[in-house]
Amino acid sequence: MNALQNFLMKYLMPIANKVEQQKHLQAIKDGMIANIPIIVVGSICLLPTALMNLFGSGPVFDALKACNPFFSYVSLFTNDILSIYAAYLIAKQLAKRYDIDNTETGIIAIAVHLILVGFSVENGIGTAYLGASGLFVSIISAILSVEVTRFLIKKNVIIHLPSSVPAMVGESFAALIPLVINVAIASIIANVTIITTGKIFPEFIMGLLAPAISTMDTLPALLLVIFFTQILWFFGLHGPSITSAVWSPFAIAYGAENIANFAAGKPVTHIFTFGMYYNILQVAGSGLTLGLVILMIRSKCKAFSAVGKAAIVPSIFGINEPVIFGAPIILNPFMFIPFVFGPLIVTVLAYFAFQTGLIGMPIANPPGFMPVGVGAFLMTLDWKAVVFVFGALILMGLIYYPFFKMMEKEEIKKENQAVEEE
Repeated sequence: MNALQNFLMKYLMPIANKVEQQKHLQAIKDGMIANIPIIVVGSICLLPTALMNLFGSGPVFDALKACNPFFSYVSLFTNDILSIYAAYLIAKQLAKRYDIDNTETGIIAIAVHLILVGFSVENGIGTAYLGASGLFVSIISAILSVEVTRFLIKKNVIIHLPSSVPAMVGESFAALIPLVINVAIASIIANVTIITTGKIFPEFIMGLLAPAISTMDTLPALLLVIFFTQILWFFGLHGPSITSAVWSPFAIAYGAENIANFAAGKPVTHIFTFGMYYNILQVAGSGLTLGLVILMIRSKCKAFSAVGKAAIVPSIFGINEPVIFGAPIILNPFMFIPFVFGPLIVTVLAYFAFQTGLIGMPIANPPGFMPVGVGAFLMTLDWKAVVFVFGALILMGLIYYPFFKMMEKEEIKKENQAVEEE
């Protein structure tokens, strides 16, 4: 165990720290996560469509059909233009890290993004890439606009007005030259791409990313994500916060595509979504520790019992820091095997449950921190997903049990020694 810890500390931790400190990755992660409320609202507005499919006909079906236009209208301006929100939010997060006016920079990112993903159609502009299929271009739009703006500010190529001018007017004029240069660059990129490849820019980018996009929605990719998440937690680093910088753009794009396909009556194909990660693979928190918390509550060890009682309610809502730091799980040799490798077993079972149709595919992204099982049901509208979640938690409880009993035995021995010394 010591040799393994030393190896991981030497080779894995420096990489994790670099990822955690990398401005662009963290801005992408934070911007994508900030986009989740938009996806949640759009997902909720698709529930009437899902329920209509369940009922098929009858009075409930007729009532849902009557009110569905109201909900689908909301979905049209949330999920269907998701990439616009993403461009703004990612740019805002990156600009904040550079201490640049992030509101104006966010607006510039939207302008750049619309130029890159837009294309002419008869009597209008094509909107095919404003939704989930334009999410990866929104990352390019945001980073490009912020970096160009930062360069211009650094070189003092901006308009400065006297201090007597109202701040709002001064900020608008300061953003004028960066806006002009950014949209010019975006227009050049869009037109050169069409001329050289015969494709519009987002189509070209999606073609380049196709191997990576298809690879991320596989069992090996899921296993790597969960493994590194658990390993980082074990060494005291916030696993999801670090690993999501890499996987969240893919998972959010998959989820948005599932939602759009479901609304359009097309096949739902993606398994790895943001909702699936938190409501299935990390339900009750990283390591699926609810079973461990219950074992701690029932423990004869006073320290464990106290931690378990304090952790039970947060764990039900997916917050398990109290048990991770209180048990503790961090750098605890007794917990290494169940905490790191137990969730990999659940991941394999979950993947095949979705792939074989045992559980309905993710068709919504429910809000975070929902009680155990609730998020899984809202995500799939399938009661079997709830059964799977509780089955996974029971399985993890059984995996934790022998390791916990060894840890408990040692802790009780320490408590008894302390009492004898008193």
